[in-house]
Amino acid sequence: MNILVYINTSNALAKSALEVVTYASKIGGNITVVATGAADDATLAKLGEYGAQKVLVDRSASAEDAQQITRLIAKAADTTGAELIIFSHDLVAKAVAPRLSVRLKAGLISGAVDVPNTANGFVVKVNVFSGKAYGQVAVTSAKKIISLLPNSFQPAATGAACGVEAFDGAVGAAAIKVVETKKPEGAIPLPEAELVVSAGRGMKGPENWGMVEDLASALGAATACSRPVADIGWRPHHEHVGQTGVAIRPNLYIAAGISGAIQHLAGVNGSKVIVVINTDPEAPFFKAADYGVVGDAFDVLPKFTEAVKKFRASQH
Repeated sequence: MNILVYINTSNALAKSALEVVTYASKIGGNITVVATGAADDATLAKLGEYGAQKVLVDRSASAEDAQQITRLIAKAADTTGAELIIFSHDLVAKAVAPRLSVRLKAGLISGAVDVPNTANGFVVKVNVFSGKAYGQVAVTSAKKIISLLPNSFQPAATGAACGVEAFDGAVGAAAIKVVETKKPEGAIPLPEAELVVSAGRGMKGPENWGMVEDLASALGAATACSRPVADIGWRPHHEHVGQTGVAIRPNLYIAAGISGAIQHLAGVNGSKVIVVINTDPEAPFFKAADYGVVGDAFDVLPKFTEAVKKFRASQH
């Protein structure tokens, strides 16, 4: 099978890029990566360590322009004879994959969490109903497109660097003009974070967020918040997780002072382990939690941070 993987890069390779290439290698076949963005050839060559045989790079296309990226991937698919195209399930995929599906007459599977089962056709496990259940989606078209949910597969480097070639994707003129790009603050992008510490209105004000950040720093985690916290300006909107914010799937999600409304749960219930801290023993979030602490976040978080620091110190 000829597989084409799309990634957009900055100066470094994002974890999501390594995940989709690893995912393609688990499926097996001839894997070509088509890349956009600023990463240099030496950085892109490292994708070979995760299973890519070749990288085609076109730095003229803008990831903000879905039409340009659609044209680029369509040409790359034609050049490589791709039968399967793989994206990370991010904003680019949500804008480009449906366009590409129509253009290539390819069946589209969004939000995959496992490799396809080809024992009887081509069936892929996906998240459905905002992560409340799984579905099995069968695709019968000759060409297929999959978007992989972030943090569904751990990157695995098993090979060696591959070749990188310049590629003219014939992307055409840009349909949009990017006036300004604001990058989220923080060392760890939320969609890629394996550990997340989040808090809600139970923190009583932005001046108390230091204890949330202290725990996140001790753990090496990203910080997040509930929608009301972002709406009233306590925290930036790029930290808002939930159905109307960022959907995340970390290995550990710690929620302090968040009641657990269904809209919030829809964005975080893919987390491997959920820890809830709340003074209300009847808070809905406890029903979804793997571990719960009935207590005041102002007492629990500092003690939690101290315990983490002591544990880390004992490991050295």
